[in-house]
Amino acid sequence: MKTGSGAADPALLGLRERIDVLDRELLALLNRRAALAQEVGELKKRDGSPVFRPEREAQVIDGLVAANPGPLQSGAVASIWREIMSACRALELPLRVAYLGPAGTFSEEATLGYFGSSIVRVPCANLDEVFRRASAGAADFGVVPIENSTEGVVARALDLLLNSPLTIVGETSLFVRHNLLRRLDSLEGIAAVLAHPQALAQCHEWLTAHLPGVERRPVASNAEGARLAALDPALAGIASTRAGSEFGLHVVAPAIQDDPGNRTRFVVIGLPASRPQHKPQSGATGHDCISLVVSVPNRPGAVHDLLVPLKKHGVSMSRFESRPARSGQWEYYFYIDIVGHPEQPEVAAALEELRAACAFFKLLGSYPVDVH
Repeated sequence: MKTGSGAADPALLGLRERIDVLDRELLALLNRRAALAQEVGELKKRDGSPVFRPEREAQVIDGLVAANPGPLQSGAVASIWREIMSACRALELPLRVAYLGPAGTFSEEATLGYFGSSIVRVPCANLDEVFRRASAGAADFGVVPIENSTEGVVARALDLLLNSPLTIVGETSLFVRHNLLRRLDSLEGIAAVLAHPQALAQCHEWLTAHLPGVERRPVASNAEGARLAALDPALAGIASTRAGSEFGLHVVAPAIQDDPGNRTRFVVIGLPASRPQHKPQSGATGHDCISLVVSVPNRPGAVHDLLVPLKKHGVSMSRFESRPARSGQWEYYFYIDIVGHPEQPEVAAALEELRAACAFFKLLGSYPVDVH
């Protein structure tokens, strides 16, 4: 229905007024929730409990998603409550989170998606620095890419996990859409394309078809490539639209990744159990993962023997990767993800037998899996 003389529709005005009333009610409820969170924070300080409990936050979101009557979609409910919990958590203590920077990286996007925006951002030049900052306590947590659906594992991250005291306390998965970014809105005259080596590999076919012969120059991160492209019109970067906005670049070609379903899995790393004020003890949520790194004696059937305890106790394995042990003896470390939580009897029994079969055994972490 339209009204004359540009007057607003009375029905629309009525709906807006009702929304305004609800917004104020929501604000009052959110502040009541924040006040309760502050009380929880005081209790945590007394008994030394960690500020961030990933399993508790996962359980809260799971419960809300299950109770959601709509029309909000489940993913929207999860995102809204992550931000609410982030803001309330910051009233206790703003978490410092390290990730591969600069601003505009997919690592930053994954970090904000997991922790919410009420954190202190600690962008780092490379993965080694993320691990160093988290290990030294300069950051409470770090977020690092661990594998991509197109290119497989991030080898450097696996190597760092092997030798670091940090453990995995959470994970998140991000749909990765690569865009060709440039100061000039044209494919003409590009001298080099800059991006992280993984991104260059994930866009190999598109680059071959559309920019044959153009140099592909690896840099520390996609956002760094975008930053450099903003300084030179002859350069182009492969990065997110967030990076394009950050550095004032045109999206010359959107979604150039070869795999339209391209996703990257990130893990959240925290300080070891000896620092309980930083590393929460993760309880079972019903959708959990255990990450291990092991090695076995160099004898026939040794790798087969790794799998026997899992089959015997009905425990599923979701990932199995090998990395050279760099001993010069053709020995390997095996990175294994299994489904479940150590509190489950069958999982505990399988882990005990698996440990006995290994020459080296390290539990990298037990944590809730991102299902939203």
